[in-house]
Amino acid sequence: MEHTYQYAWIIPFLPLPVTMSIGVGLLLIPTATKKIRRMWAFPSVLLLSIAMVFSANLSIQQINGSFIYQYLWSWTINNDLSLEFGYLIDPLTSIMSILITTVGIMVLIYSDNYMSHDQGYLRFFAYMSFFNTSMLGLVTSSNLIQIYIFWELVGMCSYLLIGFWFTRPTAASACQKAFVTNRVGDFGLLLGILGFYWITGSFEFRDLFEISKNLIHNNGVNSLFVTLCAFLLFVGAVAKSAQFPLHVWLPDAMEGPTPISALIHAATMVAAGIFLVARLLPLFIAIPYIMNLISLIGVITLFLGATLALAQRDIKRSLAYSTMSQLGYIMLALGIGSYRAALFHLITHAYSKALLFLGSGSIIHSMEPIVGYSPEKSQNMVLMGGLRRYVPITRTTFLLGTLSLCGIPPLACFWSKDEILNDSWLYSPIFAIIAFFTTGLTAFYMFRVYLLTFDGHLRVHFQNYSSTKNSSLYSISLWGKERPQGVNRNLLLSTMGNRVSFFSKDTSKIDNNVRNRIGNFSTYFGNKKTSMYPHESDNTMLFPLIVLVIFTLFVGSIGIHFDEGIIDFDILSKWLTPSTNLFYPTSNYSVNSYEFFTNALLSVSIASLGLFIAYILYGSSYSFFQNLDLINFFVKGDLKRTFLDQIKNVIYNWSYNRGYIDIFYTRVFTIGIRGLTELTQFFDRRIIDGITNGVGVVSFFIGEGIKYMGGGRISSYLFLYLFYVSLFLLIFIFVFN
Repeated sequence: MEHTYQYAWIIPFLPLPVTMSIGVGLLLIPTATKKIRRMWAFPSVLLLSIAMVFSANLSIQQINGSFIYQYLWSWTINNDLSLEFGYLIDPLTSIMSILITTVGIMVLIYSDNYMSHDQGYLRFFAYMSFFNTSMLGLVTSSNLIQIYIFWELVGMCSYLLIGFWFTRPTAASACQKAFVTNRVGDFGLLLGILGFYWITGSFEFRDLFEISKNLIHNNGVNSLFVTLCAFLLFVGAVAKSAQFPLHVWLPDAMEGPTPISALIHAATMVAAGIFLVARLLPLFIAIPYIMNLISLIGVITLFLGATLALAQRDIKRSLAYSTMSQLGYIMLALGIGSYRAALFHLITHAYSKALLFLGSGSIIHSMEPIVGYSPEKSQNMVLMGGLRRYVPITRTTFLLGTLSLCGIPPLACFWSKDEILNDSWLYSPIFAIIAFFTTGLTAFYMFRVYLLTFDGHLRVHFQNYSSTKNSSLYSISLWGKERPQGVNRNLLLSTMGNRVSFFSKDTSKIDNNVRNRIGNFSTYFGNKKTSMYPHESDNTMLFPLIVLVIFTLFVGSIGIHFDEGIIDFDILSKWLTPSTNLFYPTSNYSVNSYEFFTNALLSVSIASLGLFIAYILYGSSYSFFQNLDLINFFVKGDLKRTFLDQIKNVIYNWSYNRGYIDIFYTRVFTIGIRGLTELTQFFDRRIIDGITNGVGVVSFFIGEGIKYMGGGRISSYLFLYLFYVSLFLLIFIFVFN
């Protein structure tokens, strides 16, 4: 068993040869490398699969053996500083490794088809493999300085992948925004690491926890300073996991290809901040103020993310705000010390959200031949609708992912989210009420996404499209300029000017001239028969969806346990036993079945209410409820109706405009900093340089004047000399007398 652990260091480096080979190939033999570009997907998937097998084997051994393995070797040693590198294999590491490798494999398989026609195909797989290496290196790190190195590599990969289509101004702006926002958190993380090294003299987790705990309990360190250092560590997690107030980069990160959104911004990279807080939780538990702050930030984030997702039109941005909200739930669980519930929801959410993002990519892929390859059109839910009859497999998988995220039993997220809700009620009823209310909001906005996408009729209207022609079908390329040829350039979308209101669904059926129209499209691999209606994705894109559906259906069972012995699949508690025995809160999770189902009834009822309201407002068969005119029934008078309409508009504008937080940051930081720099520039050029230049100019004119005053006569010099001496004497007498 120990022999297997000794070779665990190879896990982070397995995906790296793909990145190196592609880079060397493009540098030395670019033509040959590009000719066999589709072959690079196979080694990418193969090597990550080997890493997954290693991770799974280590996880099984931990479940059966319940121990932790750490291996260190010295990097540099002197009298003042000692740095050791190594790897730490514990339940938290194995959980994160399983998530990264399984979701990563599905995303790579999916990407092979999704990115097949893109000019940056090789660059994409090189970035993805390097990201997997960085992320696996992060979760296996044995000390803070090693975590920081891989933390920065993950941030670099995120910057490259968000700006993958860098010639698009929106993508270039998005990657810069992500970079700058994360630099704030990374700088805080670095300061926190240095602060705790100054306190403890070590970067190793075991030393850090034990020394800090002893110093805090014995008042051996200034409590304000140690709290500040812990806060700075938490700032790094806030930025990486898109927690309030450093969440603003996450929705804009959707400018990257959809597989990037599924891997980085749903299951892995944003989970890095969660991983850091979970890894440092024994340290934070010793500082109550930090634990309260973590729980408070979690509550604010989960509620804010849900409200901002209510009225988004872009399907990927709706899912991005959903990710932000669900990570808030996990952060809340960590803040209240519910270590098991946090990791449980991290697992279930990762698979459900990866399924939803890949499903959204399948939807976008099916819409692009009709509306064009602009993200503003292909990702706009206003232009979708009625897709259930054209993409049935995608629709089924997306529905299951939606219901899981809504907390509907027996899907995965139901078990984990309900555990967080129960634990939060024991910690703070106020936090619990907000969390319970947010479950209703989650169900509302997620079912809204589903209904706007799949229900009703297709809301795209074609004009001046009279015949089917051979067209060149491309996916979004590196340059973002390709579009279907042969389609009228004046193709208009009737609903682009319409607004899907917060409480209604304006629909416009597709023009009958293009109904059931079939055309031959020339693709990269030849001609094929393709429907002008949205069509189902290829098998290589559907296979990951089906696999992730299986995870969504059954992964929740690993944490089910009732103390009566009715059901006991609680693999998770056995998995976490080594960590909880050593550092973390107890994992002896047990709940009475009656108590569990009583609490679950409340959460499921709230979620069902959210689903019902979404169906009334956005479903295609809601005419019965519209005819009831419920508002007129309960509210009498035009004044009350007007007041409700104003509330409606306020909620819609708040959500659609991202809570005005981006506008606030723009005015305070962007415009404010620019104004400050302009003021500084004015002071530097006009005041500082003005004084210096003014002294030089005055000296010049005085010298010139004196030059012309001299005539060479000694009598004139004596007269001036006596005049100035007399003047100085008079001044001296009047001043000092």
